[in-house]
Amino acid sequence: MPLNPDEIVRVAARGEGVTADGRHVALAAPGDRLRADGSVAPGPNHQPPPCRHYPECGGCQLQHLDDAAWSKFIVDRVTSALQAHKLETEIRAPLLSPPRTRRRATLHAERRGRQVHLGFTEKASHKLIDLAECWVLAPELFQLIAPLRGLLAALLPGNRRANVHLAMTDQGRDVLVDGLEAEGLAAAEAITAFAHRHGLARFSIDEGLGPQPRWEPDPVTVTLGGVPVPFPGGSFLQATAEGEAALVAAVREAAGGAEAVADLFAGLGTFTFAFPGAKVYAAEAARDAILSLKAAAGAARRPVFADHRDLFRRPVVPSDLNHFGAVVIDPPRAGAKEQAAAIAESSVPAVAYVSCNPSTFARDAEMLCEGGYRLEWIQPVGQFRWSTHVELAAKFSR
Repeated sequence: MPLNPDEIVRVAARGEGVTADGRHVALAAPGDRLRADGSVAPGPNHQPPPCRHYPECGGCQLQHLDDAAWSKFIVDRVTSALQAHKLETEIRAPLLSPPRTRRRATLHAERRGRQVHLGFTEKASHKLIDLAECWVLAPELFQLIAPLRGLLAALLPGNRRANVHLAMTDQGRDVLVDGLEAEGLAAAEAITAFAHRHGLARFSIDEGLGPQPRWEPDPVTVTLGGVPVPFPGGSFLQATAEGEAALVAAVREAAGGAEAVADLFAGLGTFTFAFPGAKVYAAEAARDAILSLKAAAGAARRPVFADHRDLFRRPVVPSDLNHFGAVVIDPPRAGAKEQAAAIAESSVPAVAYVSCNPSTFARDAEMLCEGGYRLEWIQPVGQFRWSTHVELAAKFSR
C-alpha cells in the first residue's frame, strides 16, 4: 500500500519530522500526520512534552517523542551513518537513561536588571531560558539553581555572562563558575557561606587562568571502576551513571579477557579502571586528567602506565599496538582518523570503539574494516535524554 505523503515517517538528524514525500516538519513524531493547514495531527508515538520550557529551551529537542520513537531515531542515525560508508552490522536496542539523571551540565547566567537568569540557551540562539523546572538534570543539581541565582546576583556584573558547570562527585555537588571575577572579602565570605549552607563538595571560580577552588573541605573525587579518581574542576564525566555503566559493559564485552589493554583518549580513566585484572596503557592529551588518572592508579596499586600524549599529532603506532590484546578508543566528536589508520595496520585482535558522533565513527570504522577488521555489533546509548545527541560503543575483531 502506498505511503500517505502527509504522514511523518522518520525524524531527521536535527530533530524535525520528515513526511513520506520529504517535507520537514518541526515537533513531529513518526506516525503523526500533516494537516492541510500545516498543523500536526499527533500519532501513537507523539507524547505531550513534560517540561513547560519545551520547545524553546535548547536543552532538549525530542520531548515530543515517546521512548520507542526516540530509540528508533537513535538507530536510524547510526544506520544512516554506516550506509554512507557502505557498512552494516547488528545494531542493538539503545540503552536509554531515565529522566532527571544528568549528573553534569553547563548552564549560563546573565543579569537582567536586579535579577539573574540561569539556564540553557534556546536552540541556535544566545537567548537564555531561565529554568523553572528541568526534566533532565538530577534533582540534586536542579535544587542549586534558585540559590545560585541569589549568589550570582551579588557577584555578576551587569555586562557579563557567566558559565556555571555543575557535576555530581563522590563528595557531593561540584560547582565551577567561569567568566566571573569574585575578588574582595565580601565575595569570599559570600561564596564560603553559600558553599557551607548548601553542603557543596567544592566551589571554584575560573577568572581565565583555570579553575581555582574557593571551597573544598575534602579532595573531590569520582569513583571509576571502584577507584576514586581526583576530579579537576570542569572535567569530562559521562553524563549519567546509567550511560557510563552501559558503555563500560559494552567495552568489557568487546575487549573480552584481554590481559593487556590500550585505553586511548582515556580521560580520567572511565575504561582504564574497568579492567582490574589487566595491564593497561592509558593515553590522554589533557594534562590534568592524565595526572589524576596516574595518581588514582598509583594509590589503588593498579598496573597502569599513564601517558600524557596527543593522539592526533602522535598516534600510537602499529608496532606498539601489537603488544595489546585489545584497544579501547574513545575520541572526541572529531573522531580519531590518524589513530584509526594506525589501528587498521596493527594486528590487535579486538577493538572497542566508543563514539559520541556516528558520522566520524562510521568514517573511522570504514578505515578499520578496509584494514581487515570486522564490525561485529554496535550498542547505542542514549544518555542525553530527549536530545539529538547519539552515543555508541562498537566491537571490531580480526
